Amino acid sequence: MVEAGIAHDSEELRRQKRIKYLKYGVAFVVFQTIVIVIFALTIMKVKGPKFRVRSATLENFSVDTSSNPSFSTTFNGQFGVKNTNFGQYKYDNATVTFAYRGTTVGEAIVSKSKANMLSTKKINFSTNLNLASTSISEWNSDISSGILPLTATSSRLNGKVTLMFIMKKKKATQMNCTMDLVIASQTIDNIKCK
Repeated sequence: MVEAGIAHDSEELRRQKRIKYLKYGVAFVVFQTIVIVIFALTIMKVKGPKFRVRSATLENFSVDTSSNPSFSTTFNGQFGVKNTNFGQYKYDNATVTFAYRGTTVGEAIVSKSKANMLSTKKINFSTNLNLASTSISEWNSDISSGILPLTATSSRLNGKVTLMFIMKKKKATQMNCTMDLVIASQTIDNIKCK
């Protein structure tokens, strides 16, 4: 009877160990599932980059308000491609068009490059903005106010985000910025991008 009791206790200890190992196994699987879900929802989620005008200056600014209204200037500035992903963003060439009241006054080329993970790629550019003999009805009121409103729009900036050197996801963005060319100070102010 003593041997039966020892065998029964031994069997009970083995059963308790199996249950304990099973609990550890289930806890490990649940923990790994939670880690994978968090990883998939945060790091592996690919967001589109932001393409903006960061800053701008003017050189050789001239405006003609006579019977043949026009303006011309050299526009020096900096674009920014902000990548908020956990992988680099490689993008193709794009063109940024500058316009005054819907009339194209200049273009800038954005060359093929890449923005590293969680960083902003800064792109310097220089272009000439010219508007010759305008018939835009708001010209006189813009000249009298001393501010010429400009817009900067881009063709699609197409590219791919590479996650962990394995996954590649296509993402594209467009620039849509407004700014004011202040005639008196010959500066660009109030840059707003959507």
